[in-house]
Amino acid sequence: MKLVILDRDGVINYDSDQFIKSPEEWKPIPGSLEAIAELNQAGYRVVVASNQSGVGRGLFDMATLNTIHAKMHKLAGQAGGRIDAVFFCPHAADSKCNCRKPKPGLFQEIGARLHVDLKGVPAIGDAARDLQAAIAVGCRPMLVKTGKGQRTLAAGGLPEGLPVFDDLRAAARAIIAGRPL
Repeated sequence: MKLVILDRDGVINYDSDQFIKSPEEWKPIPGSLEAIAELNQAGYRVVVASNQSGVGRGLFDMATLNTIHAKMHKLAGQAGGRIDAVFFCPHAADSKCNCRKPKPGLFQEIGARLHVDLKGVPAIGDAARDLQAAIAVGCRPMLVKTGKGQRTLAAGGLPEGLPVFDDLRAAARAIIAGRPL
């Protein structure tokens, strides 16, 4: 199975330091939904792995999160794409869960649920914690400069040879082209 794992906020949609708390606040980054469609057309399944601590903090409830994700699925579909599944951690940052990135729990759940070895699977994020979770399970991490990506890049300490792209569309096209990353 050809698979790509994406972070949500900052990769697919604009991020906010105040969290994305409603469907109205969820706005796709230009080209991101088309990038998902391009991946699908090239035979890739696309799944999302996202920390959603706003649920654990009481900023929004599960019904609202489901409505946000329904909007994301609908707009991806309108762009000709499909997100096969959304895996998320609803816990607050101070929880001791294993699913909150940078811990690998979300990725392990993806592997178990889809019955796939994640070794070498492209995982695209905009923050160090996305990359750390991906590396922990053998995924091939990729950084985009959207969202927190510029800050992540400026902070340094990233894996040597980490592929960095302007946005999800550029990363998707590199994956599809089969360029060594």
